[in-house]
Order: sequence, then C-alpha cells, then structure tokens
Amino acid sequence: MSVATPLPHDSATLHVTGAARYIDDLPVPAGTLHLAFGLSEVARGAVTRLDLAAVRAAPGVVAVLTAEDLPFANDVSPSNHDEPLLATGRVHYAGQPLFLVVATSHLAARHAARRGHVAIAEETPILTVEEALAADSRFEDGPRTWRKGDVGAALARAPHRVQGRIEMGGQEHFYLEGQAALALPQEGGDMVVHSSTQHPTEIQHKVAEALGVPMHGVRVEVRRMGGGFGGKESQGNALAVACAVAARLTGRPVKMRYDRDDDMIVTGKRHDFRIDYDAGFDATGRLTGVDFTHYTRCGWAMDLSLPVADRAMLHADNAYLLDACRITSHRLKTNTQSATAFRGFGGPQGVLGIERVMDHVAHVLGMDPVAVRQVNYYAPMATGGGGLSAPRPAAPPEDISETESAEDITSRGAQVTADDRVAVPAAVANATPYGMAVEDFILHGMTESLLATSDYHARRAAIAAWNAGQPLLKRGIGFSPVKFGISFTLTHLNQAGALVHVYQDGSVHLNHGGTEMGQGLFQKIAQVAASRFGIDVGAVRITATDTGKVPNTSATAASSGADLNGMAVQAACDTIRDRIAACLAELHQVAPDTVRFRDGAVQVAGDSMSFAAAVTTAYQNRVSLSATGFYRTPDLAWDRIRGRGRPFFYFAQGAAVTEVVVDALTGENRILRCDILHDAGASLNPAIDLGQIEGGYVQGAGWLTTEELVWDDHGRLRTHAPSTYKIPACADRPDVFNVALWDQPNPAATIYRSKAVGEPPFMLGISAFLALSDAVAACGPGWPDLQAPATPEAVLAAIHRARG
Repeated sequence: MSVATPLPHDSATLHVTGAARYIDDLPVPAGTLHLAFGLSEVARGAVTRLDLAAVRAAPGVVAVLTAEDLPFANDVSPSNHDEPLLATGRVHYAGQPLFLVVATSHLAARHAARRGHVAIAEETPILTVEEALAADSRFEDGPRTWRKGDVGAALARAPHRVQGRIEMGGQEHFYLEGQAALALPQEGGDMVVHSSTQHPTEIQHKVAEALGVPMHGVRVEVRRMGGGFGGKESQGNALAVACAVAARLTGRPVKMRYDRDDDMIVTGKRHDFRIDYDAGFDATGRLTGVDFTHYTRCGWAMDLSLPVADRAMLHADNAYLLDACRITSHRLKTNTQSATAFRGFGGPQGVLGIERVMDHVAHVLGMDPVAVRQVNYYAPMATGGGGLSAPRPAAPPEDISETESAEDITSRGAQVTADDRVAVPAAVANATPYGMAVEDFILHGMTESLLATSDYHARRAAIAAWNAGQPLLKRGIGFSPVKFGISFTLTHLNQAGALVHVYQDGSVHLNHGGTEMGQGLFQKIAQVAASRFGIDVGAVRITATDTGKVPNTSATAASSGADLNGMAVQAACDTIRDRIAACLAELHQVAPDTVRFRDGAVQVAGDSMSFAAAVTTAYQNRVSLSATGFYRTPDLAWDRIRGRGRPFFYFAQGAAVTEVVVDALTGENRILRCDILHDAGASLNPAIDLGQIEGGYVQGAGWLTTEELVWDDHGRLRTHAPSTYKIPACADRPDVFNVALWDQPNPAATIYRSKAVGEPPFMLGISAFLALSDAVAACGPGWPDLQAPATPEAVLAAIHRARG
C-alpha cells in the first residue's frame, strides 16, 4: 500500500541538484519583455505630478503605463475591489506601485523605473494601533464581538484576576523563490499565464477581469513554487495582471519578477496584533472568565484581513474550555503594506493570546505552567486519549437555536450551501466559544506522553537548580499545546476537483486543484492514487496544476490541500477502477466486488494479471479510462457575523516542550532542545509530515524571536533585506530536536483517516517564546511581561522588568 509509506518528496532530487524549474527558469520565447513597478516613497498623500518622460526615454523601454492606460478593471484585490494595480491619484503606503515599465530586460526595466519624477502632497500616515483607533480608521463599522456566558459576572466573582497585554509583530514570508509571472499571448486574444501562486483560479479571474475577457480566455499553469506560506495566495495577482496587460498591449510575451527588496517592500506580511486580556481564575488555575480584545493592523487594503481576524478569534480558546469569554476584534486600516495570509492565517495570533494568559496565571499562583494548562483543557470525548479529567458543564452559547438550518444561516449572509444542514445545539458540554462541540480532544494523553518522553519534570527541576547558582546564564523551559481547526472558514471554498487518466500501458496521469510549494502535496496525492489502483507510486505522474484541466479551484491554503484534493483524486481513481473491475467481472462471470487490485496486479476469478494487462483488456473492451473526481467537505455551516456554527471539519492537535538559555547581560539566547509530539492522524507520508512539523516549528519560533519588521515614522519599511531582517537559519535549530507523530487515525472521514499538517505545527514554536519568558522570570521576582518578537533587546527589557 502506497499511503503511510515514508517516501521522499517527488522533486527532492531536482531540488538539491538545481534542476527543478521555477517561473524564472522557464525558457522564454524570443522577444520577451520584462516589467518593473515605479514605487511610491510616501506612505500617504495625493499625487500632484507624475513626470515619466525620463522613464520613457531610458534605454530598452518599450512602454510606460499608468492607471489611465489600463484598458479594463484596475484591481488586484482578492476581496474588496479596493486594491488598484496602479495608484489612482492617491498613495496609501510606501511601496505602492505608481506606474509600470515595460522594457527589453529585467535590469532595463528596474533602472528606468527609478527615473520617474513624482511629486506627492504628503499627509501624516496612520501607522500604529493607537493612531488608527484615534482616527477610527477601520475596515468594518465597529469591532466584531463574540460572546459565551456572562463574562462580567464571571470576572467579578473570580477569586483571582490578571490583566495584561501581549504585542506580537508581523512576519515576512521570505519564500526562497520570489514573486514571479510570465504571460504568453495566444491566438484569438487568449492568454496563458505561468504564475508562482497558491491560487491559480484567482489569477485566472483577475487576469480575465483586467483583459475584459471571459475566464475561458485565460489559462493559468503552476508546476511548483519555491515556498508560499500564504504569501502567494493573493500577492501574485499584481504581477500576473501586469504581465497579461502588457502582453495584450505589445503582442509579445512578458515576464516579471520582484527582486528581494521590492518583494519585501511591496507585498503584505503576517498581521501584527495587540491583544489585551482580563482573566479571572481560581486557586487551581482554572479560568472562570476571560475577556480578550484583539487589535489587528491590517494595512491599507482589505485583502484577506477579515477572515484572518476571524480565525484569530476562532483560536482564542486554543486547547482550553472557556466557560465564559468575550472576544472583541478591531480590524484597523493603516498606511502600511496590506497584511495578508500567512501560515496559520490568524490562528497563531489568537493562540498566543491565550497562552500568555496561561503563563500569567501560573506566575501569579506559583504553579507549573503545564499544570495550569491541563486543568483548563477541554474534556476528552469520543476518541480522546488520556482521560485525565471528567467533562465539565459549560455555559450555553448565547443566541443559538436548537436546530438552525442552512437556509436560516444563509438568510443572514453566511457562506453555506442550501443542502448543508447542521444542527447547532443550544447547549454543548464541551463547546468552543463559537458553539462547536469538541468531540475528539486528545491532548490529555498526548501531553502526558510528551512530558514523559521529554523528561519534562526532571528537567524543570534541574533548570531551577541551575538558575539558582548561575547569575548570568539563565535557562528556561516552555510547553505549549495546539488545537487547530481544519477547513476554510468561507464554506464554499471547501471543495476540490481532479482529473485522472489511465493509459494503455498502465501508467497513470493526474491533475488536481492543489499547488505544490515544497510541502510534498504532489507526492501524497500520487500515493493516494497508487493505493486506489494497487500499483507502485512510480507509475503515477502528476503534472502542473492547470485551470484548463481542473477548473474553479480553491487556494492551496488552510492546511487543506491533501484533505480536499486527496478525496477528489480518490473519487476519480475509484470511478476508473470500478469500470475496470466491472469489465473484468463480466468477462470472467463473477461479481465486480470480487476483483482485487493490489501489488501491481489484479486478481479475478482465481487468475492474476498485471495492472497493465487489466487496463489493456478494459481499453480493448471500450471502457473509459479517464474520469473526473469531486469532493466537498461535509457538515459545515458558519455564520461569521454572529460567530456561531461549525466552521471546521475536525481539529489537528499537538504539543511541544522547548528549552532555552538566555544571557542576562545582553538578552542573547539560544534554543537548546525541542521535543514535539504531533497529531497527523494516520499519516499519508510520515517522512513528509515530520519535515513539515520541523519546518513549521522553526518558522513559528522565528516569528516570535528573531524576525522583526521595522517601519520608520514616515511609514517606510526599513527591514527589507536579509541584512536587516533575521529569519532562522540552520544554526538556529535546536541541537536536540525530537519529533514524533501521535499514531491515531482521524475519527473524521478524511482521506485514509489522515490529518492536515501544514499549519498546526507552526504554533508549536510558541513554546520557544514561553521558554524565553520562563528564563527571564528566573532573573527576578517580577512579572517579565515579555513581548514578541523576543529579540535580544526585548528580552533584556523583560529582564529589567523582572528585576523591578
């Protein structure tokens, strides 16, 4: 069986030898033109003069375009139609494209773009949370608030109470391959676009809109990306549209790629957050009530900020049953890059908020932070492992009818389909703040297992002894769990298609709607197909994602690539397999369900033939060997306005223990050891999943420790290159890095009972931040109030706070 086998990435050899082709490696036709944007150096103001004569006169320039020169829609927004490709009279952030240079080479275009003479009547930019609140600059009329129980009463009667604030910075995606696109004009006005994108259908839609043609006039192809992390879900729109418009204008192929500095200056980042909290708790550390206020800095355009902020609210509980809570979210508009999707999509920010509360409670009570977390866990239900606590009654979610149909929800604007009927119970004992039952909570057992294998308690005692005798080097240990919801919260995106061909020689060719960005999706899907036919995975070939083969695709995002596309491929393969079985059964006068496909052979009526021979027989009997497959995630209904429903099909879970050391004189620090136990269900490919967990942890730790985005007072990004922006490198990995999979099939009906593994491990990096806070707390009796990212400067400031 091909699934569950730890096979290497399908392009691993190509990656390490440099033979893998990315957009910039594709051979281009003679006469291909190249593009560059002229960018605003002002964050906010009105354009009073745009003199481009010197740009047009520059060597190699073929054309220069402004907003007035664009023939149709001048918009590259994924959501709100508020993001013009080229500025229309006003600028909203430093780095906004003002004009487009079309030239004979990449360097010629870049050099010419710098010759523009632009005059802007500069206005004071809105840059900070405080400035946005003062100006009431936001993307919704007011804050969004979700409630469960009576928070005011719970806080008032709590025996203990803490208030605080955690600030967390944004994060640059820093994919190795930058943004890039290539447009090839075709006969009849059609356009073929090669784009480094996680969302080919959105590229198709935006290009068609910009060219004024139906979507069937645009075909988008994506073979692979050199990393995405959410940064290529919407940020590639501008390049693809620019290339297509220029190709239509000139009749020549057009290519565009950002240099690293331009990439970082122009594109959106992870949303930075400020979370204020007020929490009540008892002597055991159990929360009786918590009030969160999220302040989300969204940037100048809406992009995907509303669902990102929603998901932060959806994960404000993380792994903890909150009997009474209120979550208020402000979505603030600022004169900075439009923040966008990033691995976890707001979930990490919400999780960090509640994890800070848990550490604050433990500090006040003098308890082990793990014990505080365990007493607040959701109760184990159904397949829950460990069973360390009995279910606790929860306050009923407010305003939920006993059985609310999809039509009721749809009438209020929720994105569900008419036949998605989901009962939303009036009172659920193990309910999230949004009313969804947590039916498969397994972190009790996972936590106990990880504490044992990591030798947590003995190490914590050893660290305490070390810190008592060491005035300068302080060690710390941190534990963090994750419970991450899997599904797009925009319900209609939870669908996928596939196209599978079986050729006469038994080889299999397939396409699906997912994109490969290094995460190993293609290999997993190939293993699914091989398993359905009982053949070796080497007989399966997946080619580039292509909107001309599989239409109306959802973005490869929300950790759902294998879930959705694996099920669609399974459906297509089963259709073909069942046709072959029916043909062979008729020829051998047996029932079709007695035909078996395994080990590269087909058994029927006591005979065995090769899969290729079975396929040839079916072909000679005029059986169709091509099929499409389709899948839609069941049992979803979500009302984002009221914050009620079932937005997720299931939860992926995991836990991490991290140990660090801090220099109390300088704030410099290192991660010494990390132990992770992660829930991937019945893994489709353990080797790929382990790699995703390791990478996710390091990227999550980088977000909270070394990666700092800095804007100056004029709104200009100052950290726009590797020289000023510090991503984790190989030397930043822990020397001891133990990662294991929790081997338990997914109780939800997913592909081979696996679980998504792209985003959930990112939040395990929070344990590194908590370990730093623990080390800082050893420097003095005060609450260290460590802020993120915990750069050496931030750590040193926290040490001073701890010492009082």
